[in-house]
Amino acid sequence: MMPLSRRLLVGALLAAAFALPAPAFEGRTVTDATGRTVQIPADPARVFAAGPPAAVLLYALKPEAMVGWVSAPKPEALPFLRPDAAGLPELGRLTGRGDTLNLEVLLSSGPDLIVDYGTVNDTYIDLAARIQDQLGLPYALIDGSFAHMPQGIREMAGILGVPGRGEELAAYAEGTLADLDALLAGIPEQDRPTVYLARGPEGLETPARGSINAEIIERVGARNLAEAETRGLATVSPEQVQAWAPEVIITIDRDFAANVGRMPEWQGIPAVANGRVYLAPAAPFGFIDAPPSVNRLAGLVWLSHKLYPTAATGDLRAEIADFYDLFYGMRPDEAALTGLLGE
Repeated sequence: MMPLSRRLLVGALLAAAFALPAPAFEGRTVTDATGRTVQIPADPARVFAAGPPAAVLLYALKPEAMVGWVSAPKPEALPFLRPDAAGLPELGRLTGRGDTLNLEVLLSSGPDLIVDYGTVNDTYIDLAARIQDQLGLPYALIDGSFAHMPQGIREMAGILGVPGRGEELAAYAEGTLADLDALLAGIPEQDRPTVYLARGPEGLETPARGSINAEIIERVGARNLAEAETRGLATVSPEQVQAWAPEVIITIDRDFAANVGRMPEWQGIPAVANGRVYLAPAAPFGFIDAPPSVNRLAGLVWLSHKLYPTAATGDLRAEIADFYDLFYGMRPDEAALTGLLGE
C-alpha cells in the first residue's frame, strides 16, 4: 500500500489539477489498439512510456519528448544512445511484471501523454483506461506484435506528431521483413535449424513456443524446440535439452555462452559439438527480446546470418551499423561493432 504521505501528495496534486479551469482542447482525437477514443495533444512535448517496449519505440521516434526511462540504461548501453537522452532519469514502469512506478513520480515528471506498445489484452486495456481516468492524462496503447510492427510504428509516430520519422522507420521494418521472407522462400522447412533459447547462467530457463520472448525465433523461420504448458518462461532439465538435441542454441547470458563448452551436461548436443552456440547482442537493447520492441528488427538481421550462413546475403556489420544509425541515432564504429557482435 502507498504510504499515507504519498497518498496525500497524489490527492493534493489531483485536486489541484481538477480545480483549475479546463482549457479548450487543442489537439487531435485518435483510436488506439484498445478501441478507445483518446484525445491527444497536437504535438506532444513530454511523453511517458508505460513500459520498456514503448520506451524503445519512443526513443527511436521522438527522443526529445522523453521524460525519462523505465529503467536507467546500463553503462554498456550508453555509447549506443544519444547523450541527451541517455542521461534522462529512471522513472519506473506502469506495465508488466514488477511495476515500479509511483503515481506521484509520474505526475511530477509533467507528461502530456502516456504511450504503451506491446500486448493488447484485457489487462492492458483496463490499465490504460484506469490510469487515464485516474490522472486525467491521455493514454494510448499500440499493438506491438511482429505482424503489426510497420503499422504500429506508423500509428505511434502519428500519435507523437512525427509521421515523417514514422514512415522512415516503418519502411525499414517492411523492407527487413520482406527481405527475410524472400530468404526463407528459398530454404525448405526441413533445412531450417532447430533452436533452443537458453537463459540464465545454467541455460535451463527457456521461453516456450508461442511466447512473446520466443516470437523472433519463429518469425525468422526456425523451429523453437521448447514446448510447455505456459506461454511464458519455463525451466527445463539438462536431460530434456539433450533429448531435444538442438542444432543451434541462442543465449542472452554471457556466462552461459562462455562456459557451455565445458559443462558436462551439455556435451553431445549438436549445437555445442558444432560450435553453434551464439550469444545475442544486448546493447543498448536486446536482439531477441529485452524488451520485445523494434530492437528485434536488428535481431532478425543478426539471426538470418547466424541461422542461414550460406543463404544470407549482405554485410552483417554494415547492416547492423545502418540500423543503429537509423533507429538509435548513433552509428557504431568498427571497434564498437566488434564488441557488440563478438566478431
